[in-house]
Amino acid sequence: MRIGKFAESNNLTIDTVRHYMELGLIIPEMQGGQYYFDSRCKLDLDEVLNLKTMGFTLNEIKSIFIFRRLGNLTPYEQNQYYKAFFENKYISVGKEIENLREVRKKLKYKIQELESLNINPKNKIGIDFKHLNIFKCLKCNSNLVLSKGNVDNNKIIDGVLRCSCGLEYIIEDGILVINQQSKGHGVNFDFNYIVEYISLTDIEYLDKVYRNLELIHKKIEFDEFKNKMILELGSGSGFFLRHIYNELPDDAIYIAVDNDLERHKFLKNMLELMNCNKNIIFICTDFSEIPIEDKSIDVLVDFTGSSNYGFLNEEFLLKEIDKYIKASAWLIGTYIMFKNFSINSKIAEEYRKSFILNNIQENINNLHYKPIYENVSAPLDKGGKYEDYFVKGEEVYSYLYYGKR
Repeated sequence: MRIGKFAESNNLTIDTVRHYMELGLIIPEMQGGQYYFDSRCKLDLDEVLNLKTMGFTLNEIKSIFIFRRLGNLTPYEQNQYYKAFFENKYISVGKEIENLREVRKKLKYKIQELESLNINPKNKIGIDFKHLNIFKCLKCNSNLVLSKGNVDNNKIIDGVLRCSCGLEYIIEDGILVINQQSKGHGVNFDFNYIVEYISLTDIEYLDKVYRNLELIHKKIEFDEFKNKMILELGSGSGFFLRHIYNELPDDAIYIAVDNDLERHKFLKNMLELMNCNKNIIFICTDFSEIPIEDKSIDVLVDFTGSSNYGFLNEEFLLKEIDKYIKASAWLIGTYIMFKNFSINSKIAEEYRKSFILNNIQENINNLHYKPIYENVSAPLDKGGKYEDYFVKGEEVYSYLYYGKR
């Protein structure tokens, strides 16, 4: 029979059969330009599969086959050779079992050690009274005052901010929630999410994310951010914030904006477990509805925020929110760029300009930022479960920007 039928009848893929052929475990006959698999191929395959169930590697199986085929062994010699081979494997497996038992014991001890740690957050994150002057009404730009709330250590955990014009703003679990329609995207954000994210994302993609964080971290002069207002567009799970957290000046105010309340709660919980003592303000809102004073932000963090916005919007996000940024300010940004767009691209044609390097550079330049550091990564052709915005045939890279105006 031919390779397709042979693979199908033995519940294997054609690629697996070809791999066994390359190793010389199965040797079919070539007939008319096609491989033909006979009963001897079937016997060899059955033995391969049987030896695999006993823990033999394909290279070990190859050694058995070569010795058997070339040794011209008598039945007695073949029996003795096989016996020695299986005895050696038996001893080897026994050693592996002992090693695994020791590993299992150490893992159990480590789990017990971690479970015994009693981490009680000392600093609940909320809206600090001293930061209420930051907020402005979206309708009339007036100051907001606390009308009612639950307060812990001068921080508003749950409550209502009210404007004289009548508008009210809800604080839920220490987070200022503006857009009730933007509470979640159906993803359960917990510690298992991070594990899943890492396990289901291409290792080269993760390496690129980490390299970007490190490159930016090395370039930032954090002393310049003392007593500054920092705004992050799309804080997400906090990759950037958690990476620079230790260097963040104690007197800086970091405003994390995202439109997913559950994601905000997850990040906030992680920071509380670290006993966060930094000035972090969480606002759950769309980027067009940030209730802060115009020209109040000294540092803008755009860690793929504009790119995520660009999937569904034609406008360049930094231009849309520039009213919040001071005339003299820093920009820290990472942008998703497409080297090419496939005919089956997930990016609608009207949005593609947000993912072309020259366009991004032109937009940033038009906002009068001058680069301090720029970097373009090597392209990648795959991401993961949560980076599924490009398809086969497309390559994606990142553009790293650190500048000032």
